[in-house]
Amino acid sequence: MLTFLRWWAVLQGAGLIIGESIRSWGQGRHPLFVLDDFFIGIPLLLTAWLMGAPTPMRRAAFSAAFAASAGMLYGSFFGKLLEPSADHNSSFDVGFLTFLIGLAFVSALVSLALSLRLWLTDS
Repeated sequence: MLTFLRWWAVLQGAGLIIGESIRSWGQGRHPLFVLDDFFIGIPLLLTAWLMGAPTPMRRAAFSAAFAASAGMLYGSFFGKLLEPSADHNSSFDVGFLTFLIGLAFVSALVSLALSLRLWLTDS
């Protein structure tokens, strides 16, 4: 399970960084709204790498990276779901963007639950 979660964290972290880069390319978005996905993606990548030699502190950081990702994606997902007509400055159609963010949000929640389960049962 740990190996799967580590690879999933890499996929999700890289997906957030790459997806935000593609979404924002040429859209004139404020850097703060671009970098938020980098601030969430980098901890996912870093903790996935650190979990090669798990310690209690690294397990906590790994779960926290998924929790932070879920927290950030919550606002993004429901903001687009509740206000689809708002200007989202994106290279993607708002419906497709909302779908992708929703998948990432659910993925982060499931990954958080699995990482906590793994962390608490192995301690």
